[in-house]
Amino acid sequence: MQAKQLMLGLLGSAILGGGVAVGGYKMLEPERDNSPQALAADPNVRYTSALKSSTYSIPDGLNFTAAAATVTPAVVHVMTEYSPQAGQNDAAMRMDPFLRQFFGDDFDQYRGRGRQQQPQQGSGSGVIIAANGYIVTNNHVIDKASKIEVVMDDKRKFEAELVGKDPNTDLALLKVKADNLPFIRYGNSDDVKVGEWVLAVGNPFNLNSTVTAGIISAKGRNINILRREDGMGIESFLQTDAVVNPGNSGGALVNLNGDLIGINSAIASQTGSFVGYSFAVPSSIVSKVIDDLLKYKVVQRALLGVQIREIDATLAAEKKLNTLSGVYVMGAGKESSAAEAGLREGDVITSINGAKVNTSSQLQEQVARYRPGDKIKVAYLRDGNSRTATATLRNSTGTTDVVRESSGAIKYEGASLSPVTRQEQGKLGIEGGAKISNIRNSNFRETGIADGFIITRIDKNRVEKPQDVQRLLEAAKETDGALVEGVYPDGRKAYYPIGQGQ
Repeated sequence: MQAKQLMLGLLGSAILGGGVAVGGYKMLEPERDNSPQALAADPNVRYTSALKSSTYSIPDGLNFTAAAATVTPAVVHVMTEYSPQAGQNDAAMRMDPFLRQFFGDDFDQYRGRGRQQQPQQGSGSGVIIAANGYIVTNNHVIDKASKIEVVMDDKRKFEAELVGKDPNTDLALLKVKADNLPFIRYGNSDDVKVGEWVLAVGNPFNLNSTVTAGIISAKGRNINILRREDGMGIESFLQTDAVVNPGNSGGALVNLNGDLIGINSAIASQTGSFVGYSFAVPSSIVSKVIDDLLKYKVVQRALLGVQIREIDATLAAEKKLNTLSGVYVMGAGKESSAAEAGLREGDVITSINGAKVNTSSQLQEQVARYRPGDKIKVAYLRDGNSRTATATLRNSTGTTDVVRESSGAIKYEGASLSPVTRQEQGKLGIEGGAKISNIRNSNFRETGIADGFIITRIDKNRVEKPQDVQRLLEAAKETDGALVEGVYPDGRKAYYPIGQGQ
């Protein structure tokens, strides 16, 4: 009995001691907040409902709302449609000239018309620059399109006419039949500074009227996206970190005043989507190109006529130059503007009309602002001494004349050569060309070419207008002939050798 009482006493003491220990711990523990907010808290998570309103206000100079409200109504959604090439990917089509000999004009029923492809669609952005309906966009947005429509920010839709385009700068001008439209005024891209805030406005991924912000990351950037066979592409982009994605092309890049300082054109990406940098054609080039298209229907490209190279430490050591600034002249065309002004190999061009040039793209941009016949002041170094020359710029043919659009029909060797309509170009997926007719009464009657054939190339040289056919075939008479490449209105491609004297 005594042993049993002893065990109960020990158990009671243990329980009492534990209670005292727990109670003491609780007395020493800080008081906890048992509210739902405290129970949900996690040091790595923040919930928006738990955040307090901030009293911080954005300085007036950094307020994007005014610029966004001004620009958004003047940026449009450009919708394009591309007609499928007749019989595309159809092996029988490539044998068409031979099969027609057996099936005649009834051959169409064997071509599987039921397999015609549906028209393809594309989209981009555009910027209204005039209240009467003129819109700037990228050439690659509308290139080869058979139909172009624009959708306004207020959801009105218009069919657009292509006024003109310039692949060298990737710009195009559209026109819609409307008045009193909101528009954006040009700003001066020369005044834009690296680090300055800018807004990009466009329609990425068909998300209408999207505004993103960033800064100017660099100026005069060349990314080799406009490489051309003739070497006439102009790249002197504004680089920004404003988010730009597919569909933004042709949209506006504006400063905080809402002034147009560039047309968004490209992104640097290995995935096809934005990863940090985007590029815009500066307004200094846009305004000049668009003005040319309005006045002349063709861009007035002025050339200095020099072969140039950017200066680095290696070239400076090789040529014993005492500067790393400017652009080195590798040579000047025999009858070029540069040669006429006295420039020669070994000179270092430092500025054009007072604007410093340190890269090839900067030099191209400065010269591209002018037209044939304009005079510019070229500052350069020769043997370390500063000099200045006045150069009269020339066009691609070596004259100072203003170039006119000369794509009308002509007669050559008895045949008629006429320009190809933009609608037909879009349908066939070609650019330019010359349609030939009246073959029966011409010197082409023995070649196998049929009426309606559209000549697109001669000996790998592009044919953009009827005059190109005459020029290239005349030159071929001095050789062993030429190979004429082209397409018929139904999509059939064909090649015809033309011998000497034909």
